[in-house]
Amino acid sequence: MDANGLESLPADELHERAVRYAVRHGDLGFLWNLLKVIPAAEAASGHENETANDLTKVSALLSDAIAAGEGKLGDALRPIYLDYLRRHPEA
Repeated sequence: MDANGLESLPADELHERAVRYAVRHGDLGFLWNLLKVIPAAEAASGHENETANDLTKVSALLSDAIAAGEGKLGDALRPIYLDYLRRHPEA
């Protein structure tokens, strides 16, 4: 679809197409960027309460991801880390 055709689509259709494409092609950069801009977009659209909730959720997920190498959780995830590092020796 050309740029003019995309401009005519409603936001929900644009969202569906973009997210579906990103998921199908593993474009985590796009998905991550989307997560980063959602709080500001919610605030700009008059949903300030959602902004605080989203920031808390993203912060909790990041905190979990950073600490996921510690204790019993780290031990449980060890096979995943090993597999990943074996497939990416440059890491």
